[in-house]
Amino acid sequence: MSETKTEINLEEALKRLTEIVKSLEQNDGALEQSLKLFEEGVTLARACHGKLTEAEQRIEILSRITAQGVETKPLSSS
Repeated sequence: MSETKTEINLEEALKRLTEIVKSLEQNDGALEQSLKLFEEGVTLARACHGKLTEAEQRIEILSRITAQGVETKPLSSS
């Protein structure tokens, strides 16, 4: 999946992961196809983990700032 090498949308990645899991659970594909799906799934899972870790770090920073009584502003989406 070439999209994983660039910017990936978390929701779309999770949707694709769900599709991959369903396909692998049905076990109706050839071994080589199953391995390709598994590899794609691992790549997507790593990308999702990275996005979630990044979000967690941003929340932690904002929580610290707010706890110190500093006024916060929304982050720009640039």
